[in-house]
Amino acid sequence: MTTETETEPNDLRNLIEGARVVLWDFDGPVCRLFAGHSAERVARDLVEWLEGQGLHGLLAESERESLDPHAVLRAVDRRHPGSDLVTELEERLTQEELKAAASARPTPYADPLVRTWTAVGARLAITTNNSPQVVKEYLTSRGLLECFAPHVYGRTQELRHLKPHPHCVHRALNATGAAPSTALMIGDTPSDYQAARAAGVPFLGYARNERKNKVLRDAGAETIVDSLEPVLKLVRESGQA
Repeated sequence: MTTETETEPNDLRNLIEGARVVLWDFDGPVCRLFAGHSAERVARDLVEWLEGQGLHGLLAESERESLDPHAVLRAVDRRHPGSDLVTELEERLTQEELKAAASARPTPYADPLVRTWTAVGARLAITTNNSPQVVKEYLTSRGLLECFAPHVYGRTQELRHLKPHPHCVHRALNATGAAPSTALMIGDTPSDYQAARAAGVPFLGYARNERKNKVLRDAGAETIVDSLEPVLKLVRESGQA
């Protein structure tokens, strides 16, 4: 599959050359968190747990069938913000993410790209809807935590701040002292794109298949790669310039 047009190689080069701070979504660009531990099953388990609490009517049918754990979490938080119910549900999701981290699959070229971008002087941060605890455990297992630390900005108890809200992007920009125009966000979902756009940060889409590519295009993302290999190549070239 190719996602490049005749103009996109220059667009990609411009994004990379302008990036002093690189904000990474976690699940997708860095790894496939649920490669061996289905996100759909996790979402179903959360829904079943709610129903076991006698809360079947809490979710709309579309939310029960979304197969996205974060969609379930958001839906409950909208109806019972800051409640013990939300706290319990978030903790259950964190535990499932921790289990998933043990079998997460590194995104091809992500590890060398992280190390190379760090080596050429860029500052890196994680901006994710996943638990920061999970992110740190995974990065530590790959020997990558020092490339990001202390800039790991993940899910907090304020669930209304999950992407597409730009809260985690603003946290990363403020902590690194970066102007939005000097940053770059790499993400694989419309919520990543929307968060970056709301914060004024240039966006690079990563789409590992045609379906994800179409969803990003439909959301408005313009520069999308189906592999991080060309990004790694350009970052290496920029380090030699």
